Amino acid sequence: MFACRYILKPACRALPSPPATQACEFRNRPPYQEGRLEKTSEVIGDWRIALVMGPPQGIFAEPPAIDGILPSMELAGLRLLTSDRMKPASGQPPDEQRGIQAGKYGGSRNPTRVERLLRDRELRKINRAFQQEEAGSGVDGGGQAKPERPPENSAREVGSEPDEEIIDGSLAPITTIGEENRRSRGRPMKQRLLVVANRLPVSAVRRGEDSWYLEVSAGGLVSALLGVKDVDARWIGWAGVNVPDEVGQRALTKALAEKRCIPVFLDEEIAHQYYNGYCNNILWPLFHYLGLPQEDRLATTRSFQSQFDAYKRANKMFADVVNMHYQEGDVVWCHDYHLMFLPKCLKEYNSKMKVGWFLHTPFPSSEIHRTLPSRSELLRSVLAADIVGFHTYDYARHFVSACTRILGLEGTPEGVEDQGMLTRVAAFPIGIDSDRFKRALELPAVKEHINELTHRFAGRKVMLGVDRLDMIKGIPQKILAFEKFLEENPSWRDKVVLLQIAVPTRTDVPEYQKLTSQVHEIVGRINGRFGTLTAVPIHHLFLPLSREWTVGSFATDGRPLELPLLPLLLSAAFAAVATAVRSFRHCCCCCPQLSLLSPLLSATSIATATADRSLDFHALCALYAVTDVALVTSLRDGMNLVSYEFVACQGSKKGVLILSEFAGAAQSLGAGALLVNPWNITEVAASIGYALNMSPDEREKRHRHNYAHVTTHTAQDWAETFVSELNDTVVEAQLRTRQVPPLLPTHVAVERYLQSKNRLLILGFNATLTESIESSGRRGGDQIKEMELKLHPDLKAPLTTLCNDVLTTVVVLSGSDRSVLDDNFGEYNMWLAAENGMFLRHTGGDWMTTMPEHLNMDWVDSVKHVFEYFTERTPRSHFEHRETSLVWNYKYADVEFGRLQARDMLQHLWTGPISNAAVDVVQGSRAVEVRSVGVTKGAAIDRILGEIVHSKSMVTPIDYVLCIGHFLGKDEDIYTFFEPELPSEPVSSSRTKSDTGKPSTTDKRSTGRSTVRNNSRGSHVKSQRAPVGSERRMSTNHNMPAGWRSPQETMSWREGSSVLDLKGDNYFSCAVGRKHSNARYLLNSSDDVAFFLEELAEAAHPAAYFYPRNGDVTK
Repeated sequence: MFACRYILKPACRALPSPPATQACEFRNRPPYQEGRLEKTSEVIGDWRIALVMGPPQGIFAEPPAIDGILPSMELAGLRLLTSDRMKPASGQPPDEQRGIQAGKYGGSRNPTRVERLLRDRELRKINRAFQQEEAGSGVDGGGQAKPERPPENSAREVGSEPDEEIIDGSLAPITTIGEENRRSRGRPMKQRLLVVANRLPVSAVRRGEDSWYLEVSAGGLVSALLGVKDVDARWIGWAGVNVPDEVGQRALTKALAEKRCIPVFLDEEIAHQYYNGYCNNILWPLFHYLGLPQEDRLATTRSFQSQFDAYKRANKMFADVVNMHYQEGDVVWCHDYHLMFLPKCLKEYNSKMKVGWFLHTPFPSSEIHRTLPSRSELLRSVLAADIVGFHTYDYARHFVSACTRILGLEGTPEGVEDQGMLTRVAAFPIGIDSDRFKRALELPAVKEHINELTHRFAGRKVMLGVDRLDMIKGIPQKILAFEKFLEENPSWRDKVVLLQIAVPTRTDVPEYQKLTSQVHEIVGRINGRFGTLTAVPIHHLFLPLSREWTVGSFATDGRPLELPLLPLLLSAAFAAVATAVRSFRHCCCCCPQLSLLSPLLSATSIATATADRSLDFHALCALYAVTDVALVTSLRDGMNLVSYEFVACQGSKKGVLILSEFAGAAQSLGAGALLVNPWNITEVAASIGYALNMSPDEREKRHRHNYAHVTTHTAQDWAETFVSELNDTVVEAQLRTRQVPPLLPTHVAVERYLQSKNRLLILGFNATLTESIESSGRRGGDQIKEMELKLHPDLKAPLTTLCNDVLTTVVVLSGSDRSVLDDNFGEYNMWLAAENGMFLRHTGGDWMTTMPEHLNMDWVDSVKHVFEYFTERTPRSHFEHRETSLVWNYKYADVEFGRLQARDMLQHLWTGPISNAAVDVVQGSRAVEVRSVGVTKGAAIDRILGEIVHSKSMVTPIDYVLCIGHFLGKDEDIYTFFEPELPSEPVSSSRTKSDTGKPSTTDKRSTGRSTVRNNSRGSHVKSQRAPVGSERRMSTNHNMPAGWRSPQETMSWREGSSVLDLKGDNYFSCAVGRKHSNARYLLNSSDDVAFFLEELAEAAHPAAYFYPRNGDVTK
């Protein structure tokens, strides 16, 4: 148990400080590792309470009596346990005082996930307020001066977004994260956060054999963690350079350690195939709906498989570095599509590791994702994480849909469930550090830029676009829409100007080169059409890729590049005119007027290069501040934080944001922005006109909505929320794991088996003894193979051995019909119970029925017609007509459509065919079964035992029972049938309309279970047999309404359990692949069942097995 001390300090300096500290327990919060520290404070009355959490340190000095402290501290999620002598002044016990506030978040009961997160949220608020108070004094709690913020003019990439450059950012805040915590008063470390991304937030330049120069940049993910004070962040990633020698690797590792970074060294070939190949050539286009490239079979470097192999190797190398630096209690946060394989690698190393994965790009619909050759493997790898995060709910919904449609898993409101293991899937919209932009607007340099721009564009409305020169950014569509607006609104041609800032990327790729030429041509044409020699409607500003000029980096001497903004824009305008003139070069020779411009061509060609300069942070903020309309027309974007930055800088201007509905930011800023379809040029042009003519009142209202969101949903809040929910998800998973049965202790089960005298083995069939079918990720799997139930090939030898053991009785109890069991088990010496035990035979005899003689089956025909109707209208569905039940299966149909059809079927059944029938409706995994009331495996097992006891003339009591199966919740009463400690209760005869997969209370306490104690009843009456065709009918009846049982039948219905002498240690019930079960134990698959039965058979009869040289077991 962790404890916290609260220290009372005067809220104002006029009050004396009381010498008061007190020990208290820290409950209802995610468990913190020993040595962690959290600090918070709250002002209550005249006192400020500072809380310090850490390992228990005993009972300290008794505090003075202060009313209201305990309830107020309960608001922060803390529960104080005081001794009798430490009661508040009111005299009320602490528990009673806490009762005042207990109802707010659930009181003394176990809190829900939302309640835990609300407590954590309030604690973070108090913590942040206390940190701001200390920051305002300029001194931390230990009397040390707090580190200064990084300068506002630190380098930053223009328009950088987390979906592409998530790790670009200033490392100054990283150095302070955790460092301050270690230095201050020797306090324990905070929770460590290992941030794993493709690239480190630094670029390394080698200056010698053991000398490196590091260049840092600001923005993106580092900015998100700028204000997160509760974690100690460390960064793991690729430095972007090939370092083959050990000397260079050691030197670079040492240099990066000073920046709290840990490098991953990738060789040149793996880096090329992993990053340029699989990440940028396959995943990135697919996730942005651009489709897969054509595979070139002649070029091995473009092979999907070779690139995917390199992708997996690179992820494994990342995992090795994480494992090397991981400490117990650390949180590992994996980022983006570059590391989709990483969560699986980490969990294989340590299943208890806290792993979160966040995608900064869109996640496509399942129909797009299913075209990926490695679709299933990537999805399963991501599902190994504890929590999977996306920017929007749409992306999260697409991911869950892909898991259900491709992997066949179950989607829930919380995430994706696979055999009882839940991976939480949620939306976490990222934000920006809005305070940084607001502070920048107050700087003299920014105000000077604003005055220059205001004077330069006096009398004209300014429209702004800031994008990377990429296919998904929609720059051509934006410019064409602006052209259409100028065509339709001549009066605006000399009153508006579009400033388009474009950052070229991947200039060596032909597609990007083509896009650059296309944009140049469109801009030149528009400026030539609507511009003059001194003014043009479009200022197109390009930024180079060279390191000396790249925005967000430094020059060779380490100084940031700062260029005057006004000359930059003037040169860009002049270059735009030159581009327009050059577009008419071919007309100069035949047109006298245009030939006059020929001397201008050579002079302006230099201006194009002059326009290629970087844009510093101050200039960008000034551009945002003077803009009247911001245009974001992304064709597909993960989030696009340019819109956030624009809103943050519009405190005085109240500009209008035109935002693409295909950008993730549209779900956050849609209330105040004008949402457009960027493919609809007419709609975008109309929105430009509406924005330019918008009234001041409407601009104010729209801006107020967006400004409130941007300033409250910051990047720091995003990071804190994700880490908090990851911690809570792990706690919830631990609580859920306690409800999962433990794995079957095979050695104990074998030992008890060998010590027993009369054994009973009850085995299910489907998904228990059947052969595993490998699915390649196709929708619904291989339907033909899966529908044809075949015995697992590894079970033939052990089943033969166990069935021939005279001390062992083997029963295969299944819901399948008799023909299926005959085909698979006819050669073994065992008992077969078909259709949930309603039909029984020994393999050496004939089938007999255990059904009650008066069982009403009149409902069958009407239900059959309904099933046939829905089978015809649901592709790939089918139904099975059994003699005691009907089953409609839509496992192989479309998931959503099958679920809708099942819902419609149930509604029709309740109101029609079964409205007055004594039937149960059992809803399994993508199946609907209608059966008569009382037809369950647990209800039939006593009658089955009675027949077996009679047939074998069994005298020795059964002292060992092994029951293994993959049973529906309705049939899991067979597990509890043999539990010795459960009391007897009557079974309700009322008709049950539905079964959600969990046994009801009635099912859990079936009548037969009470008889498993060693009782000496003398009701050993022979079963009456009557031929029914080729069957024999047992005159026993069980679990049916009293009116359906004749008086003479009541004498023999508990006959089978009378021979049970079962102790709790000799009973092993085991569910196969169902982690929410009434069974005592768990086996994961039919392969595990086969392995266990092999071990059991070998231990019982070792002479029947020998080991040849190849190591295979042979019978």
